[in-house]
Amino acid sequence: IFLTSLRITVTGKCLHHVDVLLALYRSTLTPKLPLIIIKKFFPILQWLPIYQLRQWLPGDIVSGITTGMVLHIFLAGLAYSLLVGVGPVYGLYAAFFPILIYFILGTSRHLSVGPFPVTCLMQGAVVLSLAPDELFMHPGNTTVNGTATLVLNVTQRDAYRLSIATTMTVLIGLFQFGMGVAQVGFLVRYLSDPLVGGFTTAAAFHVVVSQLKLIFNVPTGNYNGILSFFYTIGDIFKNIKQTNMVDLIAAVLTIIVVMGVKEFNAKFQHKLPVPIPVEVIVTIIDSGVSYAMDLSTNYGAGIVRTIPRGFIPPRPPDVSLFSSFGGPSFSTGVVSYAIAISVAKVYAAKHDLTVDGNQELIAFGISNIFCGCFSGFVATTALSRTAIQESTGGKTQVASIISALMVLIVIVALGPLLQPLQKSVLGAIVVSNLKGMFMQVHDVPILWRKNKTDCLIWVFTFIACIFLGLDVGLLTGVVIELATVVIRTQFPSCATLGNIPTTEIYKNMKDYKNITEFPGTKIFKCTAPIYFANIEFLKDQIKSKVGFDAVQVFKKRNKALKKIHRLLKNGKLKITENGLVPVGTLGVENEAFESEQDPKQVETKSQKGAANGTISAKDVEMQVDWSSSLPDGVTVPKVDIHSFVMDFTAVSFLDVMAAKSLKLVTLTFTNRRPDGRHQNISSTLHITDEIILKMESMGFFDEMVHRGMLFLTVHDAILYIKMETGSETADGSDTFAEKVGSIIQYNCTSVVTSTVKKVIFKLKMIKMCTEQQTIHET
Repeated sequence: IFLTSLRITVTGKCLHHVDVLLALYRSTLTPKLPLIIIKKFFPILQWLPIYQLRQWLPGDIVSGITTGMVLHIFLAGLAYSLLVGVGPVYGLYAAFFPILIYFILGTSRHLSVGPFPVTCLMQGAVVLSLAPDELFMHPGNTTVNGTATLVLNVTQRDAYRLSIATTMTVLIGLFQFGMGVAQVGFLVRYLSDPLVGGFTTAAAFHVVVSQLKLIFNVPTGNYNGILSFFYTIGDIFKNIKQTNMVDLIAAVLTIIVVMGVKEFNAKFQHKLPVPIPVEVIVTIIDSGVSYAMDLSTNYGAGIVRTIPRGFIPPRPPDVSLFSSFGGPSFSTGVVSYAIAISVAKVYAAKHDLTVDGNQELIAFGISNIFCGCFSGFVATTALSRTAIQESTGGKTQVASIISALMVLIVIVALGPLLQPLQKSVLGAIVVSNLKGMFMQVHDVPILWRKNKTDCLIWVFTFIACIFLGLDVGLLTGVVIELATVVIRTQFPSCATLGNIPTTEIYKNMKDYKNITEFPGTKIFKCTAPIYFANIEFLKDQIKSKVGFDAVQVFKKRNKALKKIHRLLKNGKLKITENGLVPVGTLGVENEAFESEQDPKQVETKSQKGAANGTISAKDVEMQVDWSSSLPDGVTVPKVDIHSFVMDFTAVSFLDVMAAKSLKLVTLTFTNRRPDGRHQNISSTLHITDEIILKMESMGFFDEMVHRGMLFLTVHDAILYIKMETGSETADGSDTFAEKVGSIIQYNCTSVVTSTVKKVIFKLKMIKMCTEQQTIHET
């Protein structure tokens, strides 16, 4: 529509370009395009038409029943609702509705969708902080010492907590859907494995502490934020004398039985057709014992109580609450997506399938929006739940639908039978299934041996989540992770390269024994981006590697030149045709100056100029040999190199400040002056094409620092230096042809050669410039 309207407003040449765009636009409107778009948004249309009933359906049925019985109903549906702070029936809703949406919109065929303890705990922290018991205490009918006692209005509290939980679920879904539409699924890449490991391990400790009050059946405050972990532990120990022994014994027995059977399942998984549903067995036994002995009335045990049959009518979220938990909702949404996409990619790689990260965001976003409107809470997945679904034969999301049917049976028929179930047993089931998260502690020594920085990220994230809470701790972990990246780029690894004999390979001098460094040449390599934060460190490293400060050396050389000028004016030095000699020592060779002929020769124009007081700076500068001993009173630091090569092929980017500083470094080593003259340390660069283009856009190149100083490889730069200094290769062969070839590889349009070497030049151009630019000879 835009292009069509644009066509009306333009004329002339522009009209032709718009017609071309319209033609390209119409060419994309094939009859299959709408179907492609629909299939991309509804991935079920990609795999359901090719569903193999005989091969896939039996496995999906067994997997769905196993996952539904073992995990969805009793663990995810009931136990995790206690982490959120709502009734058990709402956990069943959270285990049912997200599956229906993900079945249609999800791209993973093996992911088992439902509640997860980490996200439930993050959501529960918000619910309990916004709806503590203190807000719902009302005066009762009884008095103590003339003061009316306060009574907790449980009905009002639970209703408000449910409103907060469902509204937050909808907001999480909106965040995820918006991120998916905006195609920003890459954000979870900033959650590295060490960071997620430290975060989930800390979350496991938080889950255990939150369930201890159910296991011991003791009252605790509703804490959230900094040090809430320790405040809850303090309340548990403060009220430890009020422990209900019936609940504690039931919880301990549940933990022992569940963990023991799970170990048995893991040990004999190849011999068992399906894992033993120990949670189902424990839950049925405890419900029967609690109902028969009336543990709630006779022993004061905490039980589930009300699980109504059927569904609650959908209701819209309370939009006025959005501002109360915007930040926690975003962090919870990111964490839930990061967990889900990491698990989905594991099984996609195993079965040679693909997972669309942005479509997964959309699928989970709509799932949570739908679930929140039907009184559920946030859904993601878990590795153990998905592992059972995949290992028991699940091939597609049909297995998830079958497990959802198991949840549906409990919602509409079996819910009231679970009302006598002890909450301590549910808490024990949650704790028993956290073993995998606690075992991540073993990653710490492994990370320490492999990469200490990743180990520190794990440890600091864990500590931050324990002390600051999960939401602030996660943000702290991300900051620490990014800080390590900045620090590692701020202090990059720099090295001096040497040549492996008889090869064109150049490696770090510290890593090899039999490696040589060319006399008078330093090869410097940087292996990190160069930007404003590390440019000063880079310049310090250059000084350290070459062994001197180029700025100070050339300052002293200039000062020495001025002193030599004064000696010439005072008649203490004379300029001969091939060098400078002190007056009174004619006929005696002075090592400080280059003089190969008899000093008694006839005076040149330079001598006459010196006698008249006018001395050419160029003549003086060209006659001084700075590597030899100098006249008395003239001191200059010795420099044992004549060429400096900078290898920046590992540099991925540089900013304006880095380009400016790099140019100053290059000018410093060449000691360029406004008139273009330079002293005797040449500087060459080995840089990637992308960095070259970036330099050009920043105005890096000019008459003093030009593209002729760049080379395709380090070896090309070394060949150029050998030719310029008149040296030969190790085997004594002429380096001119090699030099010509090295230049052509980089810029074959600017080669200048002599007619004497024209044949060699053309041969090298043919060999080295294949499929490159058109060659022009000057």
